[in-house]
Amino acid sequence: MSWWRDAAIYQVYLRSFADGDGDGVGDLAGLEARLPYLRDLGVDALWLSPWYDSPMADGGYDVADYRAIDPSFGTLQDAERVIGAAHQHGLKVIVDIVPNHTSDRHPWFQEALRAGAGSPERERFHFRNWPNNWQSRFGGPAWSQVDDGQWYLHLFDSTQPDLNWDHPEVRAEFTSILRFWLDRGVDGFRIDVAARLVKQQGLPDKPEEHPDLPSFADGKPAADKDRPEVHEIYRDWRRVLDSYGGERCFVGEIWLDDPERFARYLRPDELHTAFNFAFLKCAWEAGALRDVIDRTLATHAKVAAPPTWVLSNHDVTRHATRYGREDTAFTGRLHRVPSDLGLGTRRARAAALLSMALPGGVYVYQGDELGLPEVFDLPEEARQDPVFRRTAGLDLGRDGCRVPLPWGGEAPPFEFGAGGAWLPQPREWRELTAARQLGDADSMLSLYRLALRVRRDEEALGDGGMRWLESGEGVLAFERDPGFTCVVNLSRREVDLPEGAPLVASAELGEAAAGPARLPPDAAVWLRTGN
Repeated sequence: MSWWRDAAIYQVYLRSFADGDGDGVGDLAGLEARLPYLRDLGVDALWLSPWYDSPMADGGYDVADYRAIDPSFGTLQDAERVIGAAHQHGLKVIVDIVPNHTSDRHPWFQEALRAGAGSPERERFHFRNWPNNWQSRFGGPAWSQVDDGQWYLHLFDSTQPDLNWDHPEVRAEFTSILRFWLDRGVDGFRIDVAARLVKQQGLPDKPEEHPDLPSFADGKPAADKDRPEVHEIYRDWRRVLDSYGGERCFVGEIWLDDPERFARYLRPDELHTAFNFAFLKCAWEAGALRDVIDRTLATHAKVAAPPTWVLSNHDVTRHATRYGREDTAFTGRLHRVPSDLGLGTRRARAAALLSMALPGGVYVYQGDELGLPEVFDLPEEARQDPVFRRTAGLDLGRDGCRVPLPWGGEAPPFEFGAGGAWLPQPREWRELTAARQLGDADSMLSLYRLALRVRRDEEALGDGGMRWLESGEGVLAFERDPGFTCVVNLSRREVDLPEGAPLVASAELGEAAAGPARLPPDAAVWLRTGN
């Protein structure tokens, strides 16, 4: 079976993972030194956020050179060495590719500015004499004006001009970029903004009543999202990937509510997997989770693709914080909503076991294994996310889930590096450092290490099927063959467990005077059942 069908993949947000040269920014030297930690955690692969040469206006998602490593991270030789070292530790390497837009410092865009209106250089982007009514995903208009009066499209920050994927040079360039990194041994690509590459011809206004229409209210693709032509691009890319042989894969960042449209990206000649954002956004409610799981499995079965299960990433509020709120669904970055962190952490422990027990692959965002919460009280002068600037501070942005990891020690920077950290870490994180948690059998890190080890060893886990079991209100229970049961208690009462030997539990199980053990609220357990 292909490794990517049931892999546990760890997201490395490089700037915040580990700093090897003491400048306060995570880098490839820091990552290489911590590879044994990731091996021992029990994951199968790493997904690295963009490491390319970049002005860092959007944390590296504004790429100036797709074939060079940003100097703050190291060199191309460092990247090649990390790929090789990861492979020696038994870890696959997936790198981010950003095809929707470049940096405004990219040579192509600089050439377009110099060449002027009507030039061939401007045809690689979306320049026009008048803007339409599209809005940026980061706030404000999706158009900026240049000195000669023309406007260019940027669905994100003004420093990130959108590429014109109808242009043959754009398509040829990214085929070359894929080959460049495949030649250096990467095992796959995570595709940023995968559904937005192709725009509707003529760039028409969106309906006035829905100027930023996010989905498909009329059953048709949006003007800036999920155009049918995008599938041709991914079929071409798949042929490139397959030509290298081996077990290389694509994973798409695809925010689509419509399951049928989502599934089209996972047809056998397109992408291998895609992030399951419906699961990430789901509230901590038994009925809602069961519905999302059922829909996910049914959608993926139609195209014989494996599901993925993800709880957090570098763009969303950490789930230990979300799950501690009265409304536990992800409905956007809500920064001023109270959270009971103790409750959120208990639920996060249970959610980890749920996600790892479901069929398919699972993603772990760095720091989830430490139970890190969202950081809200960053000083304004420290914030770097362009969302904060473009919304005049109404949206605090994504810096709060990108605070550098605490590795050890009693005070910041918690052994992240010798020279501080590019975002300040809360002093109370001294209780959450990796070093401290490694010495605590009941810690979040110990739970992840145990669960990932059992997941790898258990024949029943990973890709395959599942069956729901009868359970009380507020409880999820399912079987996987051979002889594995997962029970998640989302109710407010203890519940009886079926017969079986506990393999992993997110909380201490209760003992009954007679009969089976009991599972406390907001907890999950894996059981060995049957013969």
